Amino acid sequence: MLAENSEPDFVIVDVNGIGYNILVSANEASLLPPEGSRVKLYTYMAVREDAQKLYGFLTRESLTLFKMLITVNKVGCKTAQDILGALAPDELRLAILSGDEKTISKCPGVGPKMAQRIILDLKDKIDPDTVFTHIPPGTVSMETAGSRGLGEAAKEALEALTALGFSASQSGAAIRSLSGTEDMTSEDIIKEALKYIR
Repeated sequence: MLAENSEPDFVIVDVNGIGYNILVSANEASLLPPEGSRVKLYTYMAVREDAQKLYGFLTRESLTLFKMLITVNKVGCKTAQDILGALAPDELRLAILSGDEKTISKCPGVGPKMAQRIILDLKDKIDPDTVFTHIPPGTVSMETAGSRGLGEAAKEALEALTALGFSASQSGAAIRSLSGTEDMTSEDIIKEALKYIR
């Protein structure tokens, strides 16, 4: 596919001589290659009585999150795309899993109630495996409350969970409920602990 012309909210893609007007977020638009370059977009067609619109994404994960968002009551295609324009996929998944309503409500067109609804509806649909491999090291200090009696991997898991917004006591209880943590990596502990918390 060939990117022929782009604007802040759409790109025209030439496919074998046919131009398709594809709506993209400001974030996606800024990542597009120069005019005339080849581009691959993952698309979603929204069909309504009065219009047919194509929404485009540079990655399959963005498209997947878009489809998840539009399943939430009162989250339309434009709002879903605005959310993905404001938050990177990792940021959005982390915000949903940790119940970070403030981060989501900062997105255009999203208030606290909609943010709560997004978290409630999608928390169980987000795979922790897609998130926890991206937690930056040293997110919180090694002095995290509730870490006494835990091995190093468990302490790291506790820090990561508290960085995600879970309380230290809640995270500590979840980790202590697991058996054999001394033989597990911090990522494995986080994944198992999250099942307990949820």
